[in-house]
Amino acid sequence: MRIAVVGAGFAGIAHARVLGELGHEVVVFEKAPDVGGVWSVTRRYTGLRTQNNRKSYAFSDMPMPKDYPEWPTGEQVQAYLERYVRAFGLEPSLRLSTEVVHVVPTPGDDGWMVTVRPAGASLRPAEHFDHLVIANGIFSDPVLPRFEGYPDLVRSGGRLVASSQLTDVESVRGKHVVVVGYGKSACDIAAEIGQVAASTTVVARNLLWKMPKRIAGAFNFKYLLLTRLGENLFRYQTQGSFMERFLHGPGSAVRQGLVDWVGSVVTSQLGLKKLGLVPRGEFSDIARSTVSLSTDGFYEQVAAGTIAVHRDTQIDRFVITDDQPFAELSDGASVKADVVVCGTGFNQRVPFLGDVVTKRLLDPRGNFQLWRQILPHDVPNLTFAGYNSSFFSPLSAEVGALWVGAYLGGALGLPPVKERQALVAERVRWMEERTDGRHARGTNVLPFSLHNIDETLSDIGIDVSPGTRAMQWLLPVNPGAYSGLLAQLKKRIARAQVAASA
Repeated sequence: MRIAVVGAGFAGIAHARVLGELGHEVVVFEKAPDVGGVWSVTRRYTGLRTQNNRKSYAFSDMPMPKDYPEWPTGEQVQAYLERYVRAFGLEPSLRLSTEVVHVVPTPGDDGWMVTVRPAGASLRPAEHFDHLVIANGIFSDPVLPRFEGYPDLVRSGGRLVASSQLTDVESVRGKHVVVVGYGKSACDIAAEIGQVAASTTVVARNLLWKMPKRIAGAFNFKYLLLTRLGENLFRYQTQGSFMERFLHGPGSAVRQGLVDWVGSVVTSQLGLKKLGLVPRGEFSDIARSTVSLSTDGFYEQVAAGTIAVHRDTQIDRFVITDDQPFAELSDGASVKADVVVCGTGFNQRVPFLGDVVTKRLLDPRGNFQLWRQILPHDVPNLTFAGYNSSFFSPLSAEVGALWVGAYLGGALGLPPVKERQALVAERVRWMEERTDGRHARGTNVLPFSLHNIDETLSDIGIDVSPGTRAMQWLLPVNPGAYSGLLAQLKKRIARAQVAASA
């Protein structure tokens, strides 16, 4: 088949590698001048690092370089992807600096017509592809709130940008900076600019629990959250394994005791009580919609007064006093605001699809209805990649690509569409409830990354060994353990094709 992939982040690159290896002709369109997605030089914000250690944040068939630090920088992650592209000869598949403007299904539903615009050029004639993979990223379209007084801010020389647009710390040197949000990007940026800005103020509507990289200064968080045991400390929609049923049944007191102990240690270690930054609710809420590592130096700068945090509040409006822009907050405070950086989340949308197709993908509340976060119910020749925000993004993307390869190769058993519709609707309802609406329109599977990987592989009928799965209960997941799955899939597709021709 001739396959178009939109996006050259981890998901797009994984699909180029897997689907190309399975014999398909793959073309990857990327509007940035480089591969990387959120790690692209055009989008990575100052201070960006991974939340995973380098050993767990990699494709199965190529580990990150040994000389990388435990938590690689954004630049290093992008360099790793460049190296991966070269290692597997994917360069001919890439069309960088090329934006997909719109795609439409062919009249006979035998594929898609894809129209693109290379940077600095006019629209190209539409090309036909048999299948379309959307890997445009769920963190690619930042939300910028509409603040009252924004025109006054701009007229006074102030700036309002998304976190992904602040790529140079020198641009805020000597400025009064307000950072909106309390997620990873907001705290990373605040810590990075705290030493160079005239003032750094974080405005947080809701405080989030943060996990130190080393709990009590010694225990690496990867042994807690990047294992099956850590994932199963939080209740999943269903309990499959014996250990999972035990932890949420007879062993629930042990499980809750461990979570509470970690919460108390984290609270003390980060000095949250003294700083007045203990989030509302319980520590188990850390996994409600995302899990964020504490940023190196952030709480130390709060304690030193370099960073000021206004909690449980938001910006009401911008005002100008003596040519100085101020942000007036709902708690009554007024803070200087030369630059406002918004780490306020992302829209989940696919603008090049058009309204008619998009409506077929969503439920009445705007949630994506995708089986295994991949397959729409009634839009043929279309799959999604990377719409499962995961701890193990490279591995999850790779497993998703294997699923698509099995689907296109006729080696995938699926429930009837009505059954899939009911199961997906129930899954989204559960996600919406457990995250208090912060489920990214159905694209968030955190913290249940391994559950998602297991379910995706179960459809294909391939998996790692039971021994490997057992080890993952106590040891952080090693993506290299999954490196043999592509070979397994090739054999499975060959058998399916033989059976179909018999």
